[in-house]
Amino acid sequence: MRKFRKSMNKKMLNKMLRVCVCILSIAGFGSNVYSQTKFLGKKVDQLSDAQVKVLIQQATNAGRSTDAQIAQFGVSQGLDVTETSTLTQRIHTIRTANGTSSFVEPRSNLFDSVSNHASANVRPKSNQLRIFGEDLFSSSGTITFEPNLRIATPQNYVIGPDDQILIDISGDNEANYNLRVSPEGSVNLQYVGIINIGGLTIEEARSRIKGVMSKTYSGLVSGKTKLAVNIGNIRSIKVTIVGEAVKPGSYTVSSLSTAFNVLYLSGGPNQNGSFRMIQLIRNGKVVSTIDIYDFLLNGIQKNLRLQDQDVLNIPVYKVRAAISGEVKRPAYYEILGKENLDDLINFAGSFSSEAYTSGVKVIQNTTRERRILDISSNHFNDYFPQNGDSVTVDKILNRFENRVSIEGAVFRPGKYAMEQGLTLKKLLAKADGLREDAFLNRGYINRLNADNTGSLLSFDVKRISNGTDPDILLQREDQVIISSIFDLRDEYTINIQGQVRSPGTFKYREGQDLGSIIQEAGGFKDGATPNRIEVARRIQNSNPMVKTSPAAQIFVVNVDEGLHLSGNQFRLEPFDIVSVRSAEGFQIQKTILIQGEVRFPGNYAVRNNNDKISDILRRAGGLTASAFPAGASLQRINKAGNSKNGRDIDTASFESEKQRNLRRLAMSQRERDSATLVNNNVDIYKSDFVGIDLTKIIKDSTSRDNLLVEDGDIIIIPRQYEIVSISGSVLRPINVIYKRGKSMNQYINESGGFTENANRHGAYIVYPNGSVRATKKFLFFYNYPSVKPGSEIFVPKRALKVPLGIQGLIGISTALASLAVIIITLFRK
Repeated sequence: MRKFRKSMNKKMLNKMLRVCVCILSIAGFGSNVYSQTKFLGKKVDQLSDAQVKVLIQQATNAGRSTDAQIAQFGVSQGLDVTETSTLTQRIHTIRTANGTSSFVEPRSNLFDSVSNHASANVRPKSNQLRIFGEDLFSSSGTITFEPNLRIATPQNYVIGPDDQILIDISGDNEANYNLRVSPEGSVNLQYVGIINIGGLTIEEARSRIKGVMSKTYSGLVSGKTKLAVNIGNIRSIKVTIVGEAVKPGSYTVSSLSTAFNVLYLSGGPNQNGSFRMIQLIRNGKVVSTIDIYDFLLNGIQKNLRLQDQDVLNIPVYKVRAAISGEVKRPAYYEILGKENLDDLINFAGSFSSEAYTSGVKVIQNTTRERRILDISSNHFNDYFPQNGDSVTVDKILNRFENRVSIEGAVFRPGKYAMEQGLTLKKLLAKADGLREDAFLNRGYINRLNADNTGSLLSFDVKRISNGTDPDILLQREDQVIISSIFDLRDEYTINIQGQVRSPGTFKYREGQDLGSIIQEAGGFKDGATPNRIEVARRIQNSNPMVKTSPAAQIFVVNVDEGLHLSGNQFRLEPFDIVSVRSAEGFQIQKTILIQGEVRFPGNYAVRNNNDKISDILRRAGGLTASAFPAGASLQRINKAGNSKNGRDIDTASFESEKQRNLRRLAMSQRERDSATLVNNNVDIYKSDFVGIDLTKIIKDSTSRDNLLVEDGDIIIIPRQYEIVSISGSVLRPINVIYKRGKSMNQYINESGGFTENANRHGAYIVYPNGSVRATKKFLFFYNYPSVKPGSEIFVPKRALKVPLGIQGLIGISTALASLAVIIITLFRK
């Protein structure tokens, strides 16, 4: 009994579950149907913002992105066609208010759940062949196939329920009627009665209306009264897409819509759908078949106007073949029964410019494996592609069947066609002959042998040209090379240096004299002497076995200052080196720049070769009251050009140059020592500042610090410094205020003292004038240098100690043992 009750309970539970599933399915079905018709007959003003947002999202999912496209989509969902402009404004207002915010995701279409497998809607990757035509109905396409609602009503338009009929009577009688066709297909005309016009075209409806109204309006028979019948607002119809569509379902569209319009709304055929056998089913019969290739390839659009309850069926394709390689449109193409390989190639836009057109390769699927077919061009019409075929069109070979070339010293080098009986002399004639600089003793031909190995044939260019030697018959891919005499030697040049305006290396020309090369170099500089110009010439036959053999032949030549031609000119030879010197006693003015705390800073010319720092300081008016002579510095321009030209730099730039070491020390506040700075490629370089003691120079002009000035020297006299910088291997690098009498060790203590790895013996001070003083050590005592205002104290890091190791111990032991042996030996003697 208990087992019977348990079995009955299980049966009841299964029945309840089945009922629940059915109820949920019906609810989902109803909601999906409602989603297609919920806007039917509504005005835009009756829609809430939430409903408009849902409409926008639905249109976006269908590939409609612009406001006008979304408004047209709303008409297809049942909104009144006269509300298009109002809906467009409403969409624009909501978009502006919401910015880029997303809208509520609508429920899926009626047939979304019954579409084929998910893989059927997966698009191929970008690097794979695509199905020809699949982009036509995608959201990225630019063709929307929207019906034009602003055209005159077509005369073949079939009237149906909800159409608005406009009847205008003019002439002896005048009247206007605005009627809507009832569900039964009739209109009720005042004073006339009910007229059935459902299922009639416009022209047929006008004839019927005129026939009925002529009984009431006699002028219609005599012609004194005119009758016009037109369509106002058109009705909406429902069309169903079934089969292999991207988004199958029921769509409410305008009655002017065509099959292409509904195909666009549904996303077109999916990966398994046919593009060439789309069926239009009306009243249970296939009334037409649509081939999208007619539109894609020929521009012929079969605009089938749809009617209410029409069905578009997209069947599964039967034969689809791929074609790739050297064709203009590689893709997958659908093939109908009588179409052959030639048709497939035409679908792909025919061959590209580099295609091998004599034949193609076809990979075919058999019932068990694959096989490959080589089909020649004369059998393209005989081969009918099968489903799954992959056709490959190869490139032509990258070689020439009749090419020869000539390079080098001919007037027209390049590639030429190898004609029958083409010889070397004929090829020279084609190239317009030899240039004047051609090397006539030897030329050669690079020849490609039958086994693709190379060989070299030499010939006498002059004898071939004169006909003395027999002519050479050329072969395919022969490469004739005739060298220039300039290719077989170094380029002849002359070098001129010294006091000319544009020194350098110039091309040698035969017969060139010394005056011409000086003129080519821009002439003499101011202060150059035309006398004692030195020309160094190469030695061709120097004896290497003699130590005193000359390395060059030297000529000392005088030329006219104006480079006039007179007498025998000195002729130059290739590779001569010409040196033009300055005149005796000629000097360029030397200038010194003094900046900072002097009365008259600026540039000063050197009067005498023995001018010193005190002389320049005296000419600058002496120091100002705020000058700090102990911090004065002299920057001497590096002759190699590493320093900047001080005469073009202001005081701040000079101070920046002077403080290069200070920047290094500031960097060391983040690094532990100079070794770390070097490892991190921090700029640690030699200073251009010369440490001078301006205080001594002022007191005693004969002091050793009173240096002779040189051209480009920069003297900088700063204001009084008030701080001292401490950095390096200290606990806290810092800048502190200078106090007279405080020692270097006291300043280091103010920065927290030395670190554990500090090199106390290596601590040093950089003074404001650029001089450096190091710490001295006597026994166990450190003698630190005195500190001046503006000084920079730096404590380096102690070098790491390398462990002695086993090898070190062995070395020490060996040395001690050797020393012991020596001592014992000495004592024994």
